[in-house]
Amino acid sequence: MQLRYAFRLYPNAGQRTALARAFGCARVVFNDAVRAREDARKAGQPFPTAGQLSRKLITEAKRSKERSWLGEVSAVVLQQSLRDAESAYRNFFASLKGARKGPKTGAPRFKSRKDARQSIRFTANARWNITGSGRLSLPKIGAVKVKWSRTLPSAPTSVTVVKDAAGRYFASFVIDTDPAADQARMAQTNRTVGIDLGLNHFAVLSDGTKIDSPRFLRRAEKKLKKAHKELSRKRKGSKNRAKARLKVARAHSRVADARREFHHQLSTRLISENQGIAVEDLSVAGLARTRLAKSVHDAGWAQFIRMLEYRAERYGRTLVKIGRFTPTSQTCSTCGVVDGPKPLNVREWTCSACGTVHDRDHNAALNVKTAAGLAVSACRAPVRPEPVLAQREETGSHGFPTGNRAA
Repeated sequence: MQLRYAFRLYPNAGQRTALARAFGCARVVFNDAVRAREDARKAGQPFPTAGQLSRKLITEAKRSKERSWLGEVSAVVLQQSLRDAESAYRNFFASLKGARKGPKTGAPRFKSRKDARQSIRFTANARWNITGSGRLSLPKIGAVKVKWSRTLPSAPTSVTVVKDAAGRYFASFVIDTDPAADQARMAQTNRTVGIDLGLNHFAVLSDGTKIDSPRFLRRAEKKLKKAHKELSRKRKGSKNRAKARLKVARAHSRVADARREFHHQLSTRLISENQGIAVEDLSVAGLARTRLAKSVHDAGWAQFIRMLEYRAERYGRTLVKIGRFTPTSQTCSTCGVVDGPKPLNVREWTCSACGTVHDRDHNAALNVKTAAGLAVSACRAPVRPEPVLAQREETGSHGFPTGNRAA
């Protein structure tokens, strides 16, 4: 399987200028491709092919006076920008036909230099390399300083350079991993666990373990409020407003990085300790439309479950999602009697049939595990009726972490 390893970059002033030029050229080629397709659609003509767009928007454009500056950046960056536009249209049409899973995808939009995220991609034929001194040498940009947090397990197939809203630069390497080697590296175990995700506690496990919710956003609200207030007082278009906007972005990035690191550590621990894991298939988008929206977003359940999914696939674990309408909080884990719905302020309840006193969250975690039907055979292989192995979602260029953290 393919994984992304992200590392922080520290370009100097000249390299930042060269990266800004590359970001701008890639953005122009992408916008030209979208405009060419839209013009063809309005004229009732067939869409131009990728080869026609490449010849017109890159090869011929470099020879023109208006687009001669496209030759100042690597041609691979421009070609990859065209591929991104093609991929965006494929996803859009697949979404219209219902062939693409997940929420509907809109038509590609024009990119702006004011977008919070700018990126370019270099493939193997761009002749980029990692120098002997540990720097990342990029064509027409130079050798950029990298903060290596770990060693790459194999030779990368491509690298994406990203600038985020906080003005930080990252290099995201795509690595092909060996599933057999990954599974051999992870110690086998016969343990299984059910997880009940919540707000009072981030997660309660079926073995009784309760993991507190860090509430990163809530803890940082005072600083965020101050930063936003300072931003609102700055005159639009001024340099001071740009500085204040950067300060707000950095404050939000610290919250997001802390949450992501917490999810990484917890998901790694659960995958390493358990052969089978069961979670609820929560409707996070629906819960985010309630009065608990801020707390739901602060918990980041969707990101945590995605991490469990790809780690389970990578290390040969079993991840089972049970239906979101399964009455895990209403069912007695001892006798199986459904005791009816209960308000959220009821944290303990007594079963009317067997008299067992239940902790609401622990009881739900036990029912999640039971509903998943997890069991372990004598050979330590997970067994259940109609097993559902975790499938890793393709998250695209937005899926990699924005810190010195890899999958």
